[in-house]
Order: sequence, then structure tokens, then C-alpha cells
Amino acid sequence: MTSVEIPYSIASALPSLTVLDITNEVRHELRAAGCENGIAYISPLDEVGLVRVQERESGFFSDFEELLTRLVPHEQSERERLLCLLLGPRTEQIPFAGGDLCLGTWQRILLFGFDRPSEPRWELTLLG
Repeated sequence: MTSVEIPYSIASALPSLTVLDITNEVRHELRAAGCENGIAYISPLDEVGLVRVQERESGFFSDFEELLTRLVPHEQSERERLLCLLLGPRTEQIPFAGGDLCLGTWQRILLFGFDRPSEPRWELTLLG
């Protein structure tokens, strides 16, 4: 897993946030499974976490910071749980063909954790 650098403004607004790029690990698991075509479901195992397919670019994090602030004020109790709930489904569905994920050139699979898990965990379910 590769840790993704989070801008200071987001880190100070939401210090419990961790973002990990798990794209390479998912690709490795897919190849090891030997499946050729289908859909990969990637889900976080931690209660307060979610998976997203996103380009790793700086503009995303400034937009993300703005969204978090608009959704739930900083002083709100249990802010992390509310944010996770409001950000939509926790699982991503990614098609795969020829034994490889169908992602755009710059797209990555990011695992978001909102409660600083000691070991971020996720699971891969393959349908195909």
C-alpha cells in the first residue's frame, strides 16, 4: 500500500483521515485469482472507511476539503461517522477484462479511513 500525501489543511481539519493507494495490491490479488473477466468489488473492513476510484491529483484534495466542511461542520460530534455515511456507498465496483482492472490511465483505487486504523484492511470479491 502506498500512503497518499494529504494537504495540511485537510489533515488539520480531519486529523483522523488516512488515504492509501491500494491499486497495485488489488491488481496483484486479481492476477493471483486467475480470473479473466468480471467485476471486482473492493470493500473496507473497517467500520469507518470507504473505497473510491479517483485520480491522484492535488485539485481533488482541495475539492474534498471543501466538501467535507460543507457536509459536516468541524465541531460536530462523531464527525467521521457522519462523513462516511454521507459520502455514499463504501464499496467500489470495478470491471476487469483480460485479467486486469479497467481503470483510466491516471485512475487509482484509494482506501479512505476516518478513524486512523492501525492496519487499514480491505477485501476483494470477484464476480466473473
